[in-house]
Amino acid sequence: MRGGGGGRTARSAKCMQCETFPIAALFRRTRYELGPTSTGFFLTGRQAATMARMVRAAADSEAADEADISGTIGINPSTGLAGNGVRTWAVIVTACAGQFLVVLDVSVVNVALPSMRADLGLSAGGLQWVLNAYSIAFAGFMLLGGRAADLFGRKLMFLTGLTVFTLASVAGGLAQEGWQLPAARAVQGLGAAVLAPATLAILTSAVPAGAARTRAIGTWTAVGAGGGAAGGLIGGLLTDLLSWRWVLLINVPVGVLVLAGAAVWLTESRTDTGRRLDLPGALLVTAGLAALAYGIVQTEARGWGAGATLLPLAGGVLLLGLFVAVEARAKVPLMPLGLFRVRAVSAANTAMFVCGSASFAVWFFMTVYAQNVLGYGPLEAGLALVPSSLSIVFGSKLAPRLMPSAGARNVAVVGALLAVAGFGWQSALTPGGSYLSSILGPGLLIMTGLGLTGTTLAALATGGAEPGDAGLVSGLINTSRTMGGALGLAVLSTVAASRTAGGTSPRELTDGYALAFRTGGAVVLAGALLMAVWLPRGSSDE
Repeated sequence: MRGGGGGRTARSAKCMQCETFPIAALFRRTRYELGPTSTGFFLTGRQAATMARMVRAAADSEAADEADISGTIGINPSTGLAGNGVRTWAVIVTACAGQFLVVLDVSVVNVALPSMRADLGLSAGGLQWVLNAYSIAFAGFMLLGGRAADLFGRKLMFLTGLTVFTLASVAGGLAQEGWQLPAARAVQGLGAAVLAPATLAILTSAVPAGAARTRAIGTWTAVGAGGGAAGGLIGGLLTDLLSWRWVLLINVPVGVLVLAGAAVWLTESRTDTGRRLDLPGALLVTAGLAALAYGIVQTEARGWGAGATLLPLAGGVLLLGLFVAVEARAKVPLMPLGLFRVRAVSAANTAMFVCGSASFAVWFFMTVYAQNVLGYGPLEAGLALVPSSLSIVFGSKLAPRLMPSAGARNVAVVGALLAVAGFGWQSALTPGGSYLSSILGPGLLIMTGLGLTGTTLAALATGGAEPGDAGLVSGLINTSRTMGGALGLAVLSTVAASRTAGGTSPRELTDGYALAFRTGGAVVLAGALLMAVWLPRGSSDE
């Protein structure tokens, strides 16, 4: 169309002016005649009507897409979760608070065990079950909890797990008989197994893939690591100032507060609404993992060669083998085996298992060295590890900043090598060692390195999976870390005991702890080599 003089005026009577907006894609698909005006473009009446219909269709399509995305990743369009930084961070804080409680309760009872024994008349075996009941239930049910979050809703499973965890804390804190406390701890572990996978699944669903999600995972890792590290300090404070019961009862007000925040800030998300829970697979994997965890914790009291250890270990391996066979034939498996063909998922989980086997033991051996050799009290030992706790938080928050420029694999490997250097330093400890050289210095290296590695591995594992498997992958990475930690602590405790040969003098204990640290360093070095060879360069490379 050629505009000019009266022709343009006559034509203008049949035209509608429109605001300038991105319609280039529509222009490529239709025959619009455009003419310049003082305000932009003009269209003929018929063309404008066509344009209006197309714009309305595009808007409807966009709304449908937005609704679909909301249902998939838990974004509420009316509140603008993805676009509202305050709300997004409220979701992250809520998820991280749940993870903090879960990890805290793995170690918070340690310093309160003598008081529990005196008050409830627990035997040595019963006292061990205060720790083991939580760990076995936690490890055994975690994969089931992760898949349940995908199927039934991540918010629902978060609220359910936290409610069970909080009520069990009440029961444990008010226990009057020796059997009641281990029973409450087992129920606590069940609640934690449902809660923990939901925390990471909610976080990865609320934050889009990329640098923002990696930073959020770094926060989640840092908070979880801080919970494990803070257990000794918080337990010591509560036991000294109040009572052993408060190491459990403290979960109640915190749990209620987090429940309220979750009810307000979290939006429901599920991705497999048409799928059913694979009950045979769920029973097999839960029983298998629980049997393995039971066998591992038996090693401390019975040794590796005892029937009470070998039978559950063999049974656990058999049950997990049957689980793999069932999943290979299932139409709708609990854990699609094809997930392990994703390089990021399989490599990151294996590396997490290996590195976790050494990292869990660090806190234990640092604590017992400070108390049994250097003569620190429970509260002093907890305070001594605060800088190490802060360093793992630092490493976890530093990793997302380094990954875009250095590469995820390089960050994970460098973090592991940094931890290896710390293990080497720590293995040089002596009975008369100073705080600076025997605890603070090596602790800072180990924990910063493990923070770098842990965050990177969690980001790789969750980034390499489909959105529909977010809860399952979250449960898998948590299971890898927990089972690796349980196995590593059992093995390294055996290694330390083999050197001390029953001796209890400071020199004998120090020699045992030093050998455990050297062995742990070798394990993490093997993990670094594994990561250098197997991990993908990016977040989802297969």
